[in-house]
Amino acid sequence: MAENTQTAPKVRKSNKLGKFLSSKKVVPYIFVLPFFLSFSILTLYPAINGIIMSFRQILPGIVENVGFDNYSRVFNLNFYDALWNTVIYVFWTTVLLTIIPMLLAIFLNSKTIKLKTVFRASLFVPALTSTIVGGMIFRLMFSESSSAIGNQLLSLVGLGPLEWRYSAITAMFLMVILAFWRWTGVNLLYYLAALQNISESLYEQADIDGASAWDKLRLITVPHLKPITVFVSTITIINGFRMFEESFVYWEATSPGNIGLTIVGYIYQQGVGQNDLGFGAAIGVVLMIIIFIISSIYLTLTGTFGKGEGK
Repeated sequence: MAENTQTAPKVRKSNKLGKFLSSKKVVPYIFVLPFFLSFSILTLYPAINGIIMSFRQILPGIVENVGFDNYSRVFNLNFYDALWNTVIYVFWTTVLLTIIPMLLAIFLNSKTIKLKTVFRASLFVPALTSTIVGGMIFRLMFSESSSAIGNQLLSLVGLGPLEWRYSAITAMFLMVILAFWRWTGVNLLYYLAALQNISESLYEQADIDGASAWDKLRLITVPHLKPITVFVSTITIINGFRMFEESFVYWEATSPGNIGLTIVGYIYQQGVGQNDLGFGAAIGVVLMIIIFIISSIYLTLTGTFGKGEGK
């Protein structure tokens, strides 16, 4: 009897705990807890620590507070070169990785196209490949040798071989084409998923009204794809400003005349290459502010921020 009286309170406590954890008020927080933990450990803590580092001079065995000295050094010619290259890269990747995947998705979503699964899989495979591995292949394809594929294609139209990695225009082309090759399949899947949510009755009604294929594309398909278009373009803009591998695989630490230097590459160059972690952290904070401002402006212009105001 003594054992039963001792275990009874424990059973009641476990039942209360079980009811508490399974209540409607608590369960949602339990489900989102893993996200908050991972976000706090992997994102929030490094971001706060990076901001603190940006106000310090960090050398082996020496940590000294220097106030805003690191920020006063950020805006120099190298930073402006890196910012300009990054902005051009963001522009071209946003245009290409928004429009072309949309058109490919519409094409592959057509009922008359055969072997859809093969095309979708072949376009998605590059996303499974490492950027470094893919970049090494592109580096060989567009090398300075006259036997490289890129120069052989130019010879077919009567043009001489190019030094692809040593000209500003061709250098930007190499970075953009690598990103386009890798991420087209991912954005294609986003658009394909969005196309499944467009009701067939809309197209049937348009056929009854005598609408052409262009009219259906312009008045039905594209407007209904606006939310996913905003999403794809936003993540492309953010990833463009965060780009590093596409530049590093071609030039590693430095490029001639900074033609391949990006903001993240500049952070790596100064923070790791020059062992100036405080200065690198300051550049990272400036980059974070730039991404926040541009993303906020873009989402405001596309009407994303104002959708919930009328509710």
